[in-house]
Amino acid sequence: MHFLNSEPFLNFLTELSGIEKLLPDPYFEGGGCHQIKPGGMLKIHADFNKHRITGLDRRLNFLIYLNKDWKEEYGGHFELWNTDMTESKAKILPLFNRVAMFSTTDFSYHGHPDKLTCPPDRSRKSLALYYYTNGRPKEEVNEGLEDHTTLFKERKGDVSEGSMKNYNKIVNLAIDLMPPLLYRTIRNIRKK
Repeated sequence: MHFLNSEPFLNFLTELSGIEKLLPDPYFEGGGCHQIKPGGMLKIHADFNKHRITGLDRRLNFLIYLNKDWKEEYGGHFELWNTDMTESKAKILPLFNRVAMFSTTDFSYHGHPDKLTCPPDRSRKSLALYYYTNGRPKEEVNEGLEDHTTLFKERKGDVSEGSMKNYNKIVNLAIDLMPPLLYRTIRNIRKK
């Protein structure tokens, strides 16, 4: 983990992505080891855009998959979707040592929306690292949502289409109305 936050690696990511002055996240806010068990999924979403502690702009996601002997029929493909949510533009099987890296914007919709079908003794594992900058280009921001939590989206035709929009509005309203001390306390309890 230290190397993935080191200056040589940050320089490599800058060279690869074109995003200047990337900063690592020493808090691993939302990052670290992720695991999804059989039947689980991760709905399509755009990630939170501001670090809660530093206030920096989230700019780059770096995912390393840790799934030895993973088979196509297990599912769990990482998907990148277009902005109007009409089609998946990329589908990546989470094979061992495979990396998915992408720019984090208010419109970089991604996830693995179909339930895992791996055997009960298996799970989909990944290591997630996020990188930040102080500021970001205007075209990466959804006007009116300059500071938001995760924005879940529904694929066209999903049964619960529309419910995610209401969920996002309710969560953001609750955060806006909640006293900061209470919000931080709840976040800390949820992390345990």
